[in-house]
Amino acid sequence: MAENWTDVSALADVPDDDVAAVTVGGAELALYGVDGTVFATDNVCTHGHARLCDGFLDGHEIECPLHQGKFDIRNGHATCQPATDPLRIFPVKIENGRVFVDLG
Repeated sequence: MAENWTDVSALADVPDDDVAAVTVGGAELALYGVDGTVFATDNVCTHGHARLCDGFLDGHEIECPLHQGKFDIRNGHATCQPATDPLRIFPVKIENGRVFVDLG
């Protein structure tokens, strides 16, 4: 499968130990800054229609603000009920101070 890298943000705009939303081609992604690494997932919880950028990031785990379901942002796996379906994750690369996401 061909890579589809898209410039989504300045690295400086991704908060340390927090989450920010970006809209790319009509899709909303969540960008997380953790320990100097950037991760990207869909921004909508798979359990209830809530924006994860409004949730709480604890290490590599994002908690949904609606029903407190949790996901591992590294692999998308649901780690706490009521969430059971995984989040879609996206590969990330950093070049020249910009964040690129492979939208595949």
